[in-house]
Amino acid sequence: MLATPFHGEHAEVDRESLRRAVELYESAGAVGVVALGVFGEAARLTVQERALVVHEVVEATSSCAVVVGLTAIDTEDACLEAEQAMAASSGRISAVMVQANSSAVSELRSHLEAVHRACDLPIVLQDYPVASGVRVSTDVIADAASLDCVVAVKCESPPTSPAIASLAALTDVPLFGGLGGIGLLDELQAGAAGAMTGFSYPEALESVISAWSAGGYEAAREAILPWLPLINFEAQIGVGLAIRKENLRRRGVLSDARVRPPGLPLPNALLDLVAAHGRGIEGMVD
Repeated sequence: MLATPFHGEHAEVDRESLRRAVELYESAGAVGVVALGVFGEAARLTVQERALVVHEVVEATSSCAVVVGLTAIDTEDACLEAEQAMAASSGRISAVMVQANSSAVSELRSHLEAVHRACDLPIVLQDYPVASGVRVSTDVIADAASLDCVVAVKCESPPTSPAIASLAALTDVPLFGGLGGIGLLDELQAGAAGAMTGFSYPEALESVISAWSAGGYEAAREAILPWLPLINFEAQIGVGLAIRKENLRRRGVLSDARVRPPGLPLPNALLDLVAAHGRGIEGMVD
């Protein structure tokens, strides 16, 4: 999940930083990147800025699939966003991520089918009630996931691990957690296919998933333990995005860590903690 970097007096989209972010995730072993997700501040971008982000991400990728998040809950608006994403990418995106917009299965299925018809792309169904305001039962998500156009489900309705366990028994599509990776170990145990989140050290996520594949729960637990303090620190409500961007700035990926209002900037009181967490993981990545 890519953050959208800004710079300059008017907080313009920082194209160079965005390209460096793509390069970081690709070099860390990501098989795909998501532009314009909730943590990509898509709702705070103009139509032109969204198109710019999609274009830059597609141009920067060399091996990753590109998924574009749709902000709209209304079907007509979501279809328009999907069409605009296709146009901005010259048809080079792999899928769109669509938020669950209704707790009624017939309405949700109709919504997903309409978006698919609008762009002729596979759909990643995102269940994230914090962003959508819509709570959807596991049974409804599973029914919607049976549509041919749905190729994955992003499960971000806490508690995520029991939701993933229930869905894994009902559907064969890949399931992914998010939320900064804070539940990754439990999600893998419950049946998740991997991680779909924007933690500032994607190398850590890759190491956990590789350890899981090679040695199961105990190996993955060993791999994630050193990273849990930072994962927890970045997962703080309200300021998590600002912390993540500051970590990426300190890594030399972003030139500026600013967050657009109404997002909260990083409190000065946390700067020493950011530095302390950085010292805590020194030597863990090249």
